[in-house]
Amino acid sequence: MDLVLSLIAIVLLSPVFIIVAILVKTKLGSPVLFKQERPGLNEKIFNMYKFRTMTDERDKEGNLLPDSVRLTKFGKFLRSTSLDELPELFNILKGDMSVVGPRPLLVKYLPLYNEHEKRRHEVRPGLSGLAQVNGRNSICWEDKFNLDVYYVDNVKFIVDWKIIFMTIKKVFFREGINSETASTMEPFQGTQKEKLEL
Repeated sequence: MDLVLSLIAIVLLSPVFIIVAILVKTKLGSPVLFKQERPGLNEKIFNMYKFRTMTDERDKEGNLLPDSVRLTKFGKFLRSTSLDELPELFNILKGDMSVVGPRPLLVKYLPLYNEHEKRRHEVRPGLSGLAQVNGRNSICWEDKFNLDVYYVDNVKFIVDWKIIFMTIKKVFFREGINSETASTMEPFQGTQKEKLEL
């Protein structure tokens, strides 16, 4: 399913890829694609690709300015419509990701996970997942991880298709793009205690 859907999507959306790439180049400059290492299945590191949504503005010391400053109106539009995620279709085609699965997070979070949270890496990360259709960035980290692990324990073909259709609805209505306190999701600081197994 991953191979077929990603290939079809890349072909059908190729005009969108070209238009977005041109707009990103014009409004945000180079590089057009944002590349970052993310942990995948069994915590194997891979390069994830997205369309760039933020500028490289820095302070006098050369440090990047906060996301809220660097995230332009155009960048917010790309995120709210999920157009910035389109290049991840190539990650799916390569086998690094799946259409559905826990979202790939930052490599620096790996040492912060407890045993319960680590289980999100027992499946391939996804373009969308159970957490994305149940709040996305508007829910707390604990809820997000609980949904990820629930998906790991309940992987089914029909469940994947339900999440795909729910994702289309969420993207259309642009729900849960930001958290309540930041322009993007707040950094994960680690869980204070081990998740109790019920």
